[in-house]
Amino acid sequence: LFHFEKRGEALAPKAKFRSRLAFNITAGSLTVAAALAIGMAGYVYFAGMEPVDAFLNSAMILSGMGPVGELTSDGAKIFAGVYAIFCGLLIFAVAGLILAPVLHRVLHRFHVEDGDGR
Repeated sequence: LFHFEKRGEALAPKAKFRSRLAFNITAGSLTVAAALAIGMAGYVYFAGMEPVDAFLNSAMILSGMGPVGELTSDGAKIFAGVYAIFCGLLIFAVAGLILAPVLHRVLHRFHVEDGDGR
């Protein structure tokens, strides 16, 4: 999973870079889908929402837009608050996961020695 490169080692081929980027995008997408499913289950269970309404509320919170429906029970309000905090942190984690191969390649490019030994 992790690949540590030695200083001065050549950049990975573009095909390898694309493979790493595709893997991270897939992992990030699956993570977001799992978070959406958790949110939907929580809204169905705690707020008694229909699945479509639960999807809407979960997707809106996950995207940072905020809830759509009004919550009446204390359990639903606590779930929504915890889920919103979770989603706020998740967005940064997924963004980091997806950008990691790109930033690694950019930073690694600065550390590759020129052919003339500089």
